[in-house]
Amino acid sequence: MSLNRSFFVPTQSFFHSRNPLTKLTFVFTMIALAFFTLPWMAPALILPIFVMGFIGKVQKQYLNVIAKLILPTITFMFIMQSVFLPDGPTILFSIWRFDVSLETVRSAFLTVSRIFVMISSFTLLLLTTHPSELMSDLTRRGLPGQFAYVIISTLQILPQMQAKAQTIINAQRSRGLDTQSSFIRRAGSLIPLVGPLVFGSLVEVEERAIAIEARGFTSTHAKTSLHDVPDTSVDKAIRWLLVALVIFTLILKLWPS
Repeated sequence: MSLNRSFFVPTQSFFHSRNPLTKLTFVFTMIALAFFTLPWMAPALILPIFVMGFIGKVQKQYLNVIAKLILPTITFMFIMQSVFLPDGPTILFSIWRFDVSLETVRSAFLTVSRIFVMISSFTLLLLTTHPSELMSDLTRRGLPGQFAYVIISTLQILPQMQAKAQTIINAQRSRGLDTQSSFIRRAGSLIPLVGPLVFGSLVEVEERAIAIEARGFTSTHAKTSLHDVPDTSVDKAIRWLLVALVIFTLILKLWPS
């Protein structure tokens, strides 16, 4: 599996050296804290996740994903929810026939904060964890290979499609296809690009199915791995601390005031 088929950034950092299960526990801890505990937790988690991106030495790639994917998505969601959610008693201003209230703005801000925490924490996982390590560690811990393969394949869909699309674009440019002029001409070039991308992806799925079957993927015998994924005492301590943090915040939320 080549590195260009995943979002993984090969470098040395504290976050990279952690066990994949530890990083997966971190992701689900962030999601649990953002969605199921105190309402102010979601906005408060944004800064620590930013800090983790710098600790993992993937801040450039992380900020690139935020700028190109996360911010446009949550900005659109914030505007739509602020305008179209049922009005509250405190009206801030009106847009045509719609009233924007303080209550809807607060609700929209909480929603987009939770979405930001969820997507950005998964982004950190993808940037600092090679898919093969994650799959090896999950299967070693008893997760059925079929489930592990589904998880890894899902994580690799976007980078694989990006790599294949870029290869097709370069090939079509070498044949004289115009992909850099006006919007209308570029729109007309979509069919020569989309066709090979879709059919090539279908062929790749069949080839991968044949390859994993030839390697005994469905065999019931115990499997071994050439690469041992370390699980240190530091990783175990971090996982227990993350679980304790979730339990503590749930108690705070459920504790009668």
